[in-house]
Amino acid sequence: MARDKKIIYIIEDDVALNHGIELTLGNEAYECRQFFTLGEIQHIEQADLVILDINLPDGNGFDYLKQVRKISNVPVLILTANDTELDEVMGLTLGADDYVTKPFSLMTLRLRVNNLLARAGARQAEYANRYEKHGLVLDFGNLLFQKNGVEIELSKTEIRLLKYFTENEGITLPREKLIDHVWQNQQYVDENALSVTVKRLRDKIESPGERLIHTIYGIGYVFKG
Repeated sequence: MARDKKIIYIIEDDVALNHGIELTLGNEAYECRQFFTLGEIQHIEQADLVILDINLPDGNGFDYLKQVRKISNVPVLILTANDTELDEVMGLTLGADDYVTKPFSLMTLRLRVNNLLARAGARQAEYANRYEKHGLVLDFGNLLFQKNGVEIELSKTEIRLLKYFTENEGITLPREKLIDHVWQNQQYVDENALSVTVKRLRDKIESPGERLIHTIYGIGYVFKG
């Protein structure tokens, strides 16, 4: 179940500024979690966006950013009092998504946060429409499909079935459920339609000796490597 609010981590040791950011961003869309030192931070994987001060009492924000990038692609917006190009370049090189120099307008900060979250949402939507595994590159958004670098052509029915398989990888799907999903608006579907479509998909996406769509006799199919 998706969360109603985006979670923003504010990591800033200036108490007044930290609270000012929280008051500016904290609304019906955002849940702000405030931290004043690096040692207080827990469960960074829960954050949808991180606002990170560079100069903190117990460490350097750049060093912390390096650690974050080892485990997460969460958008990071850097705050710093150092108005130098070197700091900006270093932050962006280490994986920061945006950079704000103090002093700054809280309204400007809010706009940048909104933009970063919008871009992150767009990337997630694009990723949800893309599958890369088992030599397959399936771009359902742009209807581009490849197997081992070779383009393959799929019918609309094959696309619907394959997308449903990839969305439920490793899960056994009953024949009735597959038919309802793929041929949802048709009153009558030939009993062999699913078997025929599965065979065509296998011919197109499976290499010789490879099995991705497994038959579960008496039940349905499961998609797995």
